[in-house]
Amino acid sequence: MNNLQGIIRKSVNNVTNQWEKLGYVANSLANYNTHGYKAVRFEQMLQEDGYLTGAIRTDYKQGSVQITSNPFDVAVVGAGFIPVFSPHGEVAYTRDGSFKQGKDGYLMTNDDWIVGNGIKIPSNCYKFEIKPNGDVLAFDGAQAKGKNIGKIPLVRFDNPEGLEQGDMNKMRPTEESGEAILVKDHECFAQNNLENSNINIYDAVNDMLRLNASMLASTRMMKVVDDMYNKAINIRE
Repeated sequence: MNNLQGIIRKSVNNVTNQWEKLGYVANSLANYNTHGYKAVRFEQMLQEDGYLTGAIRTDYKQGSVQITSNPFDVAVVGAGFIPVFSPHGEVAYTRDGSFKQGKDGYLMTNDDWIVGNGIKIPSNCYKFEIKPNGDVLAFDGAQAKGKNIGKIPLVRFDNPEGLEQGDMNKMRPTEESGEAILVKDHECFAQNNLENSNINIYDAVNDMLRLNASMLASTRMMKVVDDMYNKAINIRE
C-alpha cells in the first residue's frame, strides 16, 4: 500500500513538472515572432528519489537580425539591453527596438515607454541617424551637418539570467541579476534593423510533441496504479 502511494505521489509530481515545462514551451512558440524575445525553458532533473524537479533558464544568445528599412527600428547586436521608462517613471529593459516617434516627438516603444533619458526628434528634420554607439543625429537638409540630439544607452547585467520577465517583452532587475551597468564604449546598435526572437521553432515543436506523449503515458500509468490501489483497498476490506 505504501509503495503504491509513493508511486502515485511521484507520478503526480512528475506530471505537474511536465505541465510546467509544457507551459514554457507553449510560451516560446507564442513569442516566435516577438522581436528580441529570448527563449525561456524549464530544465527537468531527475532526483535520486525518483522525483522530477526543474530550473528555469533563459537563453540569451543572439537572435537573427532582419533589415526593415525603418529608421525607427534599432537592433541590439551583442549583449545588452535598452533602458525604457514608463509614463509613471518606472524603468525596465528591452531588446525590442521597434520604436516610434511618440508624443511631443520623443523616441518611444510601441506601448509608449520613453527610450533612454528622452530623445526628441525634431518634426521638421530632413532625417535622423542612430549611430552604432547610440548617438542620435538630426539633419536639417541633405547637405547639412548632423546635430546630436541624444544618445540611446546600452546596459548590461552581471547575471542576466536573474532578470524577471515583465509585460510587453520587457525585463526587470532582481537581486540575482544585480543592477544595470552602463556600457560606455560599444558599437552594438544597428539602425533600420530588428533582432528576431532566438526561438528554434523546430526544437520547440519537437519538445511539444515529446511532452504530450510523455504526459499521456504518465497519465495512463497513474490510472493503472490508481486501479491497483483501489483493488488493494477492497481486498483488505
